[in-house]
Amino acid sequence: MAGRINDEDVKAVRDAVPIDAVVSEYLQLRNAGGGNLKGLCPFHDEKSPSFQVSPSKGFFHCFGCQEGGDTITFVMKIDHLTFSEAVERLAGQAGITLRYEEGGYNPTHQRGERIRLVEAHKIAAEWYAEQLATGPEAETGRAFLAERGFDQAAAQHFGVGYSPQGWDHLTRFLRGKGFSDKELLLSGLSQEGRRGPIDRFRGRLMWPIRDIGGDVVGFGARKLYEADNGPKYLNTPETAIYKKSQMLYGMDLAKKDIAKASRAVVVEGYTDVMACHLAGVTTAIATCGTAFGGDHIKILRRLLMDNGSARVIFTFDGDAAGQKAALRAFEDDQKFAAETYIAIAPDGMDPCDLRLAKGDDAVADLAEPRTPLFEFALRQIVSRYDLDTPAGRASALDEAAPVVARIKNSGAQHEVAVQLAGMLGILDTQFVVKRVAQLARWARDRGGKGPAPDQRQRGTAPQQQAAPARAAVPGPALNLRNPVFATERELLKLALQRPDLVSPAFDAYGVDEFTAPPYAAVREAILEAGGAEFGVQDPQDYLVRVREAAPDDAVRATVTELAVEAIMRRAVDEMYAGEVLVRVRRRAVERRVHDVNGRLARLSGHGDPAELTAVQNELWVLQQYDQTLRTHGAAAL
Repeated sequence: MAGRINDEDVKAVRDAVPIDAVVSEYLQLRNAGGGNLKGLCPFHDEKSPSFQVSPSKGFFHCFGCQEGGDTITFVMKIDHLTFSEAVERLAGQAGITLRYEEGGYNPTHQRGERIRLVEAHKIAAEWYAEQLATGPEAETGRAFLAERGFDQAAAQHFGVGYSPQGWDHLTRFLRGKGFSDKELLLSGLSQEGRRGPIDRFRGRLMWPIRDIGGDVVGFGARKLYEADNGPKYLNTPETAIYKKSQMLYGMDLAKKDIAKASRAVVVEGYTDVMACHLAGVTTAIATCGTAFGGDHIKILRRLLMDNGSARVIFTFDGDAAGQKAALRAFEDDQKFAAETYIAIAPDGMDPCDLRLAKGDDAVADLAEPRTPLFEFALRQIVSRYDLDTPAGRASALDEAAPVVARIKNSGAQHEVAVQLAGMLGILDTQFVVKRVAQLARWARDRGGKGPAPDQRQRGTAPQQQAAPARAAVPGPALNLRNPVFATERELLKLALQRPDLVSPAFDAYGVDEFTAPPYAAVREAILEAGGAEFGVQDPQDYLVRVREAAPDDAVRATVTELAVEAIMRRAVDEMYAGEVLVRVRRRAVERRVHDVNGRLARLSGHGDPAELTAVQNELWVLQQYDQTLRTHGAAAL
């Protein structure tokens, strides 16, 4: 049985790797105020950022889909890892040696499948690179690169390698490193032969494909020999760690510059990415043997943050296939908030050929945005018709107008409709504008009205969004953002984020002082974890213990949400904390007064005199306590 990772080591890993550093590997984060950071959630599709990270607390929470947790949870969810695999990956980044219980430390047998597959790819990439650098047989590969303007330094920078022509060179090498035949087949590095596993890639130039976190998860292999009957490019098959629809070659090198510049350049091949980066266009990326699609857009949007100045430039070949690829990209254009452009060299050369023929400056110039993608797509449509005839213009309008009608922004839609009228040579511009608007209206009616466009574009601040009802709360949906619960929510945020300001008074509050069942459950979890007093004594471990004390995932998610959400007052001090404590207590007193008054009404006239006197005394005590709270505030707690 696999050993359990030592608890102290898990805590060391959690403390050693800052959550904002880990999350920033996958999406762009910006200041959200109150020490928090925000970005577009990687776990669901959204237009405005509702995903927040609290570096000081070590937690993340999405106010849109309610996903949340710590650094380990994020890595588990984003890369589909088990708890052990996530801890092992983070430990490797932090240089922490893990100890395992129930059997001792045995990394070879204890690591999860994904960790093993990634490790196999890492070793394979190093081995391929060594073959290219020193192997006599690899001269063909070195010559191929040199002919395209890439020297040894360029090959090393991108990790380019060479797979020998033999049947099982890599397979035998990885067996010697302790990998089983099953692992080699699962990784896609080997495939079944007549007498057992053989190398999948043989006699090819190898490009390592890394995920956004920088791990090698697959390879792109280019044919070098005429005797090779395989395709020109052969990619790793779909595996547990490699999904080609979610891979962008060069993303590990380009992501920081993409986020910094709010700009991405999408090219078609591995050598094009190399040429662009060497020419100074360090935001270049490419798909891996598949068309640019929805999953690629999601990855880019998280880095671009969908701000108004973001740009995505597609550089396709000028041939028919390149034009077809551009039109496919345009089909997904409206999934971007960024502006999209197309760049095609006048002579149709790709960036690699352009760099060879005209140098780095020509590549950098090619990547400058000039022609909007929608304009290119419309011109391709219009070019198929004879615009000298009324019938040709009408047919071109019939095909092009629905394309313009798909543009969601009404201002942009109107402007493009005017441009379309000019392309078609239709002098009555308003006729084209009205035709496009009519098609857009019909499309909206068929798909359902939904929210108003201005509401969709503005978005809603995380603090104003209505949280969905928790699974643990029976009956009608409970809106935790209801103002009735606002003070309770604020007190719990203070107890989780600033326990020093509410301890020890908070720990004396009863669970029944929190009227929303999820909030009562959070109060109970804090009590189980040692109370706010423990948070003062050990702030590093406090939130982890509260989450562990939560009875279910719904309450655990609420704990994370409250630990990350900004406190409503910008200047948080003892006076503000005292005000919140008093408001919650006074509301509890008011509810009790209401209950006691009800008992008095029921006892009046026919109740037991002794009981009536006791209830009257209780009411008097409650009223006096409420008066003391109003007069003396937190000092009366």
